[in-house]
Amino acid sequence: MINRQTLDFLKDLVKNNNREWFQANKERHDAARENVIAFARDLIAELHKTDPEIDTALDPKKCVLRIYRDIRFSLNKTPYKNNFGVSVPTRGLKNGGAEYYLHITPGGSFIAGGYWMPQGDHLKAIRQEIDYNGEELKKVIDAPEFVNLFGEFRKQEQLKTLPQGYTADNEHIDLLKLKSFIAIHYLTDAEICKPDALKQIVSLCNKIHPINIFLKNALA
Repeated sequence: MINRQTLDFLKDLVKNNNREWFQANKERHDAARENVIAFARDLIAELHKTDPEIDTALDPKKCVLRIYRDIRFSLNKTPYKNNFGVSVPTRGLKNGGAEYYLHITPGGSFIAGGYWMPQGDHLKAIRQEIDYNGEELKKVIDAPEFVNLFGEFRKQEQLKTLPQGYTADNEHIDLLKLKSFIAIHYLTDAEICKPDALKQIVSLCNKIHPINIFLKNALA
């Protein structure tokens, strides 16, 4: 599970997002990161049982994103993120594509899956798969249990115009206009810190799994 001390560190970091405080609390950061890495290791092992394409040899340390922010081109000059992120890819760390993503932050943790903002050939391939097999995706995202857990899939950022090569009368135009293909379920602090948090998160990922299959088929 995620320890309360991990959330406490992040809460304090929000109030003291500067290098001096961070260096003075480096041991707290390191302990929190190790907690997240251990959780990521267990998550990878459990997800592999449902999604065999997830490589159990994935290094959990590489799946936990760096807490340091790149501030070179940002107006926000705070040097650290106020969260830990865990990315579990389904195509390897550098290939891009469908993934499971765990976001850990006080009052705003969530588990997500799918493909965020695909570019170029990947976006084109996903739209082609929707055009050919959109009913398959609709069966997943319009199921009452899915909507109850993840909300309306179509309420993500969309193009304001029609995607190139598609017309307004396409029966899947609402999905073809999407820029991302993500399902998100928010978790309370109590949920993410409870002893069976891993079980709940894996169960949610299993519900997202059919979307990742659809996306992987598109990119095959």
